[in-house]
Amino acid sequence: MPARTRPHEDTRPWWTYGYLWLVISGPLAVVVAALVSGWIAIRQQDPVLSQDYYRQGLEINKTLAPQGPMAPAEQGRNHAATPPGAVR
Repeated sequence: MPARTRPHEDTRPWWTYGYLWLVISGPLAVVVAALVSGWIAIRQQDPVLSQDYYRQGLEINKTLAPQGPMAPAEQGRNHAATPPGAVR
């Protein structure tokens, strides 16, 4: 008597199912992205800030303040931030 298989039984190998690859591809992409991010983080050196970075930033702001190209933008920003009916 020949071996009978049930009609709903599938004998294909697991790698032939497309939905399986769809499910595996998401976590696999995350693992690859994490490995690439780790490789970049280890390979490149972090920049070191100077001890007086805040003072240097303030000095840059002082040198940029006398320049006038930003004056209209600052006036517009201040006008937009003023509530209606405020005394000018």
